[in-house]
Amino acid sequence: MPGYLADVRSLIPPLALPGVYTPQEDTALLAGALSEEPLHPGAHVLDVGTGTGALALQAARRGSRVTAVDVSWRAVCTTKANAWLTGASVRVHRGNLFTPVRHQSFDLILTNPPYVPAPVRDGRPPRGRARAWDAGHDGRSVLDRVCREAPGLLRPGGVLLIVHSALSDPGRTVRHLRGAGLKAAVTRRHRIAFGPVLRERVDWLRERGLLSADAGDAAEEKEELVVVRAELPV
Repeated sequence: MPGYLADVRSLIPPLALPGVYTPQEDTALLAGALSEEPLHPGAHVLDVGTGTGALALQAARRGSRVTAVDVSWRAVCTTKANAWLTGASVRVHRGNLFTPVRHQSFDLILTNPPYVPAPVRDGRPPRGRARAWDAGHDGRSVLDRVCREAPGLLRPGGVLLIVHSALSDPGRTVRHLRGAGLKAAVTRRHRIAFGPVLRERVDWLRERGLLSADAGDAAEEKEELVVVRAELPV
């Protein structure tokens, strides 16, 4: 199974305000998937959870009509600034997932949502920078919403590309999307070393059965990233 990873450095836009998620390996894996989608000129593309706008800018460079959404005002300002600095045409909205584009439809939807399993304290949602990655005990608090809501925004023949961790159950993503009538499969995988967030949670992840008992060894501290591709039949 291919795991083409774009150069992370090439994806970093000119500006990233403090607290905005900057391109990482997951962004690069999704960028590789995006580069292989046969977009026609003027295709309508939606980037949900745009962060710095890296993927939105990549799609715009291919002549697509791009809309970017993020719940963070800082991310919205960052993406608008990066579009202006690079001369890219990107419409940017602040909002919770698909709310700002509820009555629109798209040829391609991209999303790198929060997907890291995290202890939930007092039932409160994550705050600050953690909003970019923490997604409840199973890592699915945002992914399940994406699976429910994204299919209704795809045009016939439209494609949804989602990147997330194998820790947050890619099989469930595929099942949800197939249940919505899409042709879905994991199309890319890539293993990376644990970052600081997962290293701090090794014991907790092991207790929940998400890691094997020997996952505390440095050689085993690897996370698998996946891209799920789903297509709405014509």
